Amino acid sequence: MSLRVGVIGGGQLARMMVPPAVELGVDIRVLAEQDGMSAGIAATATGDYHDAETVLAFAREVDVVTFDHEHVPQDVLRALVDAGVAVHPGPDALAVAQDKLVMRRRLTDLGLPVPDWAAVHDAAELGAFLDAHGGRAVVKTARGGYDGKGVRVVTDASGADDWFIALAEVGAGEALLAEELVPFTRELAQSVARRPSGQVVAWPLVQTEQRDGVCAEVIAPAPDSAGRLADAAESLAVRVAEELGVTGVLAVELFQTADERILINELAMRPHNTGHWSIDGATTSQFEQHLRAVLDLPLGATGAHAPAAVMVNVLGGPADGDLAGRYPDALAAFPEAKFHFYGKAPRPGRKVGHVTVIGDDLDDVVYRARAAAAHFDD
Repeated sequence: MSLRVGVIGGGQLARMMVPPAVELGVDIRVLAEQDGMSAGIAATATGDYHDAETVLAFAREVDVVTFDHEHVPQDVLRALVDAGVAVHPGPDALAVAQDKLVMRRRLTDLGLPVPDWAAVHDAAELGAFLDAHGGRAVVKTARGGYDGKGVRVVTDASGADDWFIALAEVGAGEALLAEELVPFTRELAQSVARRPSGQVVAWPLVQTEQRDGVCAEVIAPAPDSAGRLADAAESLAVRVAEELGVTGVLAVELFQTADERILINELAMRPHNTGHWSIDGATTSQFEQHLRAVLDLPLGATGAHAPAAVMVNVLGGPADGDLAGRYPDALAAFPEAKFHFYGKAPRPGRKVGHVTVIGDDLDDVVYRARAAAAHFDD
């Protein structure tokens, strides 16, 4: 049986697929955007993923194509499908992840819980939305935003004028997404994996902490989430995966409100930062599971190894020197911690790695994970 997976995109998600691919005997190949990227260790080609011929040439060497990100244009995805390439997740599913307005419309049509929202084409429409929602709203660009980019809180109709000007240059009919500013009590994330033949599995619900729009910490499982809340989150994510036809890993980011409702914030149709804890904390990591899923192999168990797992991102890294220069002190001080670095140069706010600690006592695990990650900060 041939097991050749091609990953479009050379970031750290593709990089973290390499170890489980080696363990499974999967021939993993990466189309990186340029030399020297995080997944360069497995890059067999470099090129522009916007170019259909480049992507088709890469795809001819593998059995299935999957992704490090959701940015491959629809015309390229359709060209792959038309050429008989197995693409997971497929174009229809990815269309929902690529455009936040498409996502909100689709989820609303399915009757799934989302923040109140509207497509706004100009300042007047944004002003009307603000008037109806207490004078504050979250505004997002429909495409391209991630890690806090393309997202801002506005309190007046002129708060997104620069984005409206940019949209006008693109063409008529373009819009921004305006959403109610949800008074959430915490943020959660539910990851599931689905294979093309229909099997779906879910990991424990996790609690996330965002700083400046970037995921900073993840606690698995989410404290005080057993029972109804965990069941509801899992059912919601499974329904999203099945209704949208997602194949591979799906991460559903959620808001929890004071009355314990959960609302869908974002979707990611690939391994996701909120699932990195699973590399060291679960029977099957999200990266191994993604490979199994896109190859339509039976999915692995998702149980946690310990009562608590905490993942802390290393954001930025040291201002002076390199990350490796911090290894001796960090590894000696925290031999129980698992350190993962992405082959990226330090830069303010950049995700350059993460640290995971597992154990029995949550407070102790949180302390040790934060302290271990702090060795790489200034």
